[in-house]
Formats: sequence, C-alpha cells, structure tokens
Amino acid sequence: MTSLGMMVVLVVFLALAFDYINGFHDTANAIATSVSTRALTPKQAVMLAASFNLFGALYSTGVAQTIAKDIVSPVYVTQEVVIAALLSAIAWNLITWYFGIPSSSSHAIIGGMAGAAVAKVGFSVLQWHGIGKILAALIVSPIVGIILGFIIMKTLAFCFGGFSPSKLNHGFKKMQVLSAGLLAFNHGSNDAQKSMGIITMALIAAGLQSQTVLDPPLWVKFACALAMASGTAAGGWKIIRTMGGKIFKLEPINGFAADLTSSIVIWTATVFPSLHLPVSTTHVVSGSIMGVGSAKRVSAVRWGVAQQMLVAWVVTIPTTSLMAALFYFLLSKVI
Repeated sequence: MTSLGMMVVLVVFLALAFDYINGFHDTANAIATSVSTRALTPKQAVMLAASFNLFGALYSTGVAQTIAKDIVSPVYVTQEVVIAALLSAIAWNLITWYFGIPSSSSHAIIGGMAGAAVAKVGFSVLQWHGIGKILAALIVSPIVGIILGFIIMKTLAFCFGGFSPSKLNHGFKKMQVLSAGLLAFNHGSNDAQKSMGIITMALIAAGLQSQTVLDPPLWVKFACALAMASGTAAGGWKIIRTMGGKIFKLEPINGFAADLTSSIVIWTATVFPSLHLPVSTTHVVSGSIMGVGSAKRVSAVRWGVAQQMLVAWVVTIPTTSLMAALFYFLLSKVI
C-alpha cells in the first residue's frame, strides 16, 4: 500500500507535468501567427508567450473551481482517480504533440476525469449539468471564433484596405507583438487553472482542504503558473508549423485578427462570473484562423487540415475516458 502523503505528492507531480506539457503543447496557440508572419523570431515569441502565460495563470481561479466541482462530485474523488485522469491526459497530449496534431488539453483532462471516476463509481458520479455547460463551451467557442474572426477581419480590411501592402504589413507586425502577448495571457489564465482544479480535488480527497473551499491555495497557483510558463518556454515547433501555415497562409493583419479574436473568446469564457468555463485554446485559435481566412476567400482555408483537427476534437474525450478507466483499473490492482 502507498501512503496517502506519497499519493498526494504523486498527484501534484503529475499535475505539474501535465501543466508543463500543456505549455509546450499549446505554445503554438499564442505564437504561431506571429512566428509565421515573422513579426517575432521563434525565440522572442516563445519568451513572450512564457512571460505572459505566467502572469495570466496567476490572474483568476474561476475555471479551477469549475474543474474541481463540475465534472465529477468531489465526494467520490480519490487519489487513484486523479492519477489515472492525469496519466491519460498526459499520454494523449504527448501522442498528439508527436504527430503534430493540434488537439485539446482541456478535452483530454475532462475526458480523463470522467473516465476514471466512472470506472470507480459508475455514471452516477458525473455532474451532468456541469459537464453539459463545459461541453457546450467547448463546442460553441471555436464556432464563435470562426464567426468573430470573419467579422474582425472584414472590419480591418474595410478600415485599412486603402493602405499599401508593405505599409500595412509593417504596421501590423508591430501590432502582432501586442496581440500575441494578449493571447498568451489569456491562454495562461484559462489553461493553467485546469491543473489548479485537479490539485485542489486531490487536496480535498486527502482531507487537506475543506470541500467548501474550492479556491486553490497560493502555492498551487504559483506552482502551476511556473510549470506552464516553463513548458511554454520549451516550445512546441511541430504544432506551431500546423497552426502557423497549414490552415491558412497568414499575413500580419490576418495574424493580428486571429489573435485578437481568440483573446476575446477565451477572456469572455474565463472572466465572466456566470461562465468561468474551460475552453480549448487550440480549437478557439484554429477557429479564429479559419474565420480570418474565410474573410479573404473560403477557398484560401485548407479545409483538409481543419478536418483532421475536427477528428482529433471528436475522438479526444472518448479516447482519454477509456484510457483513464484502464489506468484506474491498473492502479487499483497495484496500489
């Protein structure tokens, strides 16, 4: 038998590992457009994203509370459940990163938590109302990104259509530094909170935190923020190539429009008190790029790449759920 203290330490380690992997897996979200348009060098872009990820991760904890209470009932969560969920999400993130597929870390951890908890208790453990809200946000947010990206790009084209291409590119390269930092901040404010919520669940399960207090402790906030920033600094070049050029050939004005669109969608989901919902930064950014590309012309978007990403979107939650259930059964035999 493994002591409870060692189990909590293992959970914290795996949660921070997930955050680190999430950082380099999702680095592309914040910097792919600015790298592909050469507004920033890869090194400059990665360091900018890491810095703003760190600040964003410390900004808010509403999403962490949603993760801690709205997927499964905290009453039934054990260390084995959390460990199985994290192992599943980490494995899926590494697989999709290896093949350069922009998949969702949000989907992965949600599927992992649901699958592990169901393996332990059954489907009654699921918080269907909370899961419904989260899934709705995950589905709607990239669609909003497509629509809003189209509108913002059309607006920018209308306002700046009279400028020469060289002058336009020069001006928006500078603006992309601002938009990339803004997107990195919002990425950190939403994505790092997922690990904060997972650690909070583990602390509650171990009796180290009250079930009525869902706000992560300060040390958890700092640890998750640093882990994500460190992962972001490591970069994720395979996915950057997909996000930055394979969906749509970006000019600086397109990159600015996509970053601004993504920031608005993610910020709204993160900050609004009635929401505090985890969204997939990967899919929001992808949707924004598709919307921006469609504003130029629909045929400019490489919809075959979009189809591959849609497949990854559909299979992530069921796959990570099954993987987490398998990990839980294995852990229950060993621990």
